[in-house]
Amino acid sequence: MGLPTNQRLIGLTGGIATGKSTVGAYLNNQYKIPILDADVYARDAVQPNSPILTAIADRYGPEILQTDGSLNRGVLGEIIFNDNREKAWVENQIHPYVKQGFQQALTELSTAPIIVLMIPLLFEAQLTDWVTEIWVVACDPETQLTRLMARNGLTPSQAQARIASQMPLAEKINRADLVLTNDQTLASLHGQIDQALRK
Repeated sequence: MGLPTNQRLIGLTGGIATGKSTVGAYLNNQYKIPILDADVYARDAVQPNSPILTAIADRYGPEILQTDGSLNRGVLGEIIFNDNREKAWVENQIHPYVKQGFQQALTELSTAPIIVLMIPLLFEAQLTDWVTEIWVVACDPETQLTRLMARNGLTPSQAQARIASQMPLAEKINRADLVLTNDQTLASLHGQIDQALRK
């Protein structure tokens, strides 16, 4: 995708439960910057009766669905976070839909001076050429594990499997233009964001 030269396109990524959504919410609330969230598009992709959810149910059986026909994320999570081949298969179903959502939104926002593309798999899905700079939200491993367990109601081994299924955070940090450290106070995180935007 060819990038317009006059836009600042920030690729916001990091590890699971490091605080990407917190950063995105602050940028949107404080600065009114449009946030394009890959997770929102990914949720749209698996709405009840959608072709993608039908394909997932065909592969994994009816227990992958809740009684209302929606995706049982817990069951799918147990499958894909313990089997890289299945994880890759599911991502291959969802990624084209997500990319299409981004492309449409970027076309509609062609006059916005700054746009944030919140993409957890920015490196893994090789979408770095979609952005003009990369921000990685990071925290220490203990904080990440604790947050993930609390947020998703996971056991330590379940949370560890989810973290291990992602590209190591250290590798993302090495490839970042900017690292936001999110294991101090919220005020500290907001200060780092304010400073980054002034650059």
